[in-house]
Amino acid sequence: MKVIVDLCVVPMGVGISVGKYVAECQKVLQEAGLKHQLHAYGTNIEGDWDEVFAAVKRCHERVHEMGAPRITTSIKVGTRTDREQSMQDKIDSVTKMET
Repeated sequence: MKVIVDLCVVPMGVGISVGKYVAECQKVLQEAGLKHQLHAYGTNIEGDWDEVFAAVKRCHERVHEMGAPRITTSIKVGTRTDREQSMQDKIDSVTKMET
């Protein structure tokens, strides 16, 4: 099943700046070959359900390996059965309405 996920991984107990942890999660998504787009408060990811959630697990593993004792993650998940839809399709549908 194809899925679009909005992921926000927040390491806790590591200080105020979390950029290096976010960058490591981006590397995990690149290594997994998943289409993804970083935004101000998270990352959108699209792909096969099992591949996306395996990458989310790897993000947690890597961030813990970097020394974060605790992680809190917010995930929004969207699936469709009536047709395939990409992140770009969703953006384009809104952009068309603005003009």
